Amino acid sequence: MLQKLLDKIKKAQYDNLPFVVYNKPNSKEINAFFQQDSQLVYQTNFEESGFVFAPFDNRELSVIFSSNKCENYQTYFNDLTNYLPELDSKSSLNTITYDDKIKKKHVALVKRGIDFLKEKKALKVVLSRKEEVDSENLDIVNVFIKLLNQYSNAFVYLWYHPKVGLWMGATPETLLSVKQNKFSTMALAGTQIYNGSIDINWEEKEIEEQQFVTDYIINKLKKFDISASKPFTKKAGSLVHICTEITGEFSNNNQMGILVKTLHPTPAVCGLPKDQAKNFIIENENYSREYYTGYLGELNIKEQSNFFVNLRCMQISKQKAVLYIGGGITKDSNPEKEWEETKAKSKVMKQVLL
Repeated sequence: MLQKLLDKIKKAQYDNLPFVVYNKPNSKEINAFFQQDSQLVYQTNFEESGFVFAPFDNRELSVIFSSNKCENYQTYFNDLTNYLPELDSKSSLNTITYDDKIKKKHVALVKRGIDFLKEKKALKVVLSRKEEVDSENLDIVNVFIKLLNQYSNAFVYLWYHPKVGLWMGATPETLLSVKQNKFSTMALAGTQIYNGSIDINWEEKEIEEQQFVTDYIINKLKKFDISASKPFTKKAGSLVHICTEITGEFSNNNQMGILVKTLHPTPAVCGLPKDQAKNFIIENENYSREYYTGYLGELNIKEQSNFFVNLRCMQISKQKAVLYIGGGITKDSNPEKEWEETKAKSKVMKQVLL
């Protein structure tokens, strides 16, 4: 029963204990892990079982809610109507304004990124910014229900640890899914606003950017037996992206860790060449991404593992919600358009905060 799960979330909040609640894409099942103490446990290998929360910087440790330290809970839902909070008719995304300094800062960052690409002859760098929104008295359970209702084809989650913080989001991108000796991943890039149809006229810059990601993944996984779909338009809430699905096989599960380390961080959230792009990001974004553009998901649960890239996410405290928004930059990028794209992406999260 969904109400029982919502009550358990509120109790975990009250007791200040770690938990995660999540819904996989196109599923009516909600899963949850409720840790029985406040210990911060780090993942040590890919043979463990539990829910993993990994940061962008792959030199840092990943947090795990271990299966043997948590109560695992599942429930199903069909109609969320009775659980949805009433909308404030006075609230409107159209009234949101931006300080001109914020825009100038991001446009300048994109310009530096373009100069970096031209100077280093690099293919792509993904640059982001964070945005703070007042979240005083925010009911996170209500926000989670809104995310479930609006983003049924995304991985929707609510994650909390008293020693790390509270994160939630609705990400459209799979990092890696593994079942027995078969795996799948995706190359996702390019963004436009969904206007009622997935028959999209993609610009050359967007097509090129997505092809960079696809080529990189295929090249890195060439030692495995892989195949790739043709690029297609994938809807993710109010946005659409270009996506290529990549599937393959490996000889044993010990290779799962190699796969994750090969893929993360992906070119879709970092750039190409990956090491050069990552160094530029760390030196120029002037803030820590923390778990934004990291990955999260199930490790060895029911003999399957499902990891998702942590996009369309936010970190929430008692006073503010910190939204993280980024975009892929190529040498042909237009800094003004890149700014507008981050504004469109920020609405994905803002509309569930109203």
